[in-house]
Amino acid sequence: MNIIDELEWREAVNQQTDAEGLRELTNQKAISLYCGVDPTGSSMHIGHLIPFMVLKRFQLAGHRPVILIGGATGTIGDPSGRQAERSLQTLEQVQENVDALTAQMKKLFVIEGDNQIRMVNNYDWTHKINVIEFLRDYGKNFSINAMLAKDVVASRLETGISFTEFSYQILQSLDYLHLYQHEDVQLQIGGSDQWGNITSGLDLIRKKEGSEAKAFGLTIPLMLKADGTKFGKTAGGAIWLDPNLTTPYEFYQFWANTDDRDVVKYLKYFTFLSQEEIEALAEKVQMEPHKREAQKALAEEMTRFVHGEALLEQAKRITAALFSGDIKSLTADEIEQGFKEMPTFEAAPEPRNIVDWLVELGIEPSKRQAREDIAGGAISLNGDRVTDPTLEVSADHAIGGRFVIIRKGKKNYSLVKMI
Repeated sequence: MNIIDELEWREAVNQQTDAEGLRELTNQKAISLYCGVDPTGSSMHIGHLIPFMVLKRFQLAGHRPVILIGGATGTIGDPSGRQAERSLQTLEQVQENVDALTAQMKKLFVIEGDNQIRMVNNYDWTHKINVIEFLRDYGKNFSINAMLAKDVVASRLETGISFTEFSYQILQSLDYLHLYQHEDVQLQIGGSDQWGNITSGLDLIRKKEGSEAKAFGLTIPLMLKADGTKFGKTAGGAIWLDPNLTTPYEFYQFWANTDDRDVVKYLKYFTFLSQEEIEALAEKVQMEPHKREAQKALAEEMTRFVHGEALLEQAKRITAALFSGDIKSLTADEIEQGFKEMPTFEAAPEPRNIVDWLVELGIEPSKRQAREDIAGGAISLNGDRVTDPTLEVSADHAIGGRFVIIRKGKKNYSLVKMI
């Protein structure tokens, strides 16, 4: 199957500048293509992954991907999707983010062989251009009228846009021209909000290289959840790829909790499962939705891709332990992941009667209620039901010397840190 046919089956194509020309080119040879990301933070979140998963599919199909980290454009700020100016970062912070994103990308995309990924930083060629060269050699090729008509600029005209952010599309166009000339790149891909920047780059290439220059653009559809809200956002914020910002367990749970209405779409977009495998899972969503096999497959594929097999197994182990109540099977680090969002208390390590201890922490409202819950079997400590109201809780009960887990009823967990 041609790569474009596969992308269309996966519903991963929004716009193309020349659909037939790109299909013909990818049938003839392996091409170089690129996608860029600005270092606005130290980690990508899953929303950033959408165009890069398409880049990965090109790579697996034998094409040669180039990832551009915007060390220059990241100091300026892309106006797309916002109604206010971006706060500028220091050059030192931008460089720290460049280093972090470069390491993250290499982990996700390196493949040995001819189609091994190439990493570039647009600061390397942009910082050599002085302001006179920028205006004469590049600015002269851009019509203010055309720039004002671009959606990302037009949407900001009422609230205002600085010359800095207005110039962003020139810098991104310069990137495509440079990669076309020096890296043999013939295709730029990006999110649907990048269409204006991509077409500006193509215009610049044809003005500089001639109207017959073979260069193309492709965008990926804006992804919304079935309820109409933006993909990748939760009540707790973005889902990050950095395990220090979003733990592998949280990452796994995000995908495992996908709505039935969205799961097949996500399998097509984000996994490398075959068409046959996805269609089989789609049938199970229809026939046996309660088993949530499609969600489990999605969570496993994505966690393995981003975090690796070992952290996937850890996430599954935490999930199984929380479901079964077998808390003692977890390490202290796994407990810290699994109970990150649950009510947290602090306690001294000295022995304390459990009734008094629960009330002093605030887990129980009164000693009478605590005794009633213990008598009724409603209190568990590290997965074991407490039946003795004279039990002395101490540091000896702390898993890894750090945590005690109290469950009240079936689902009310509390994390107690021994300090």
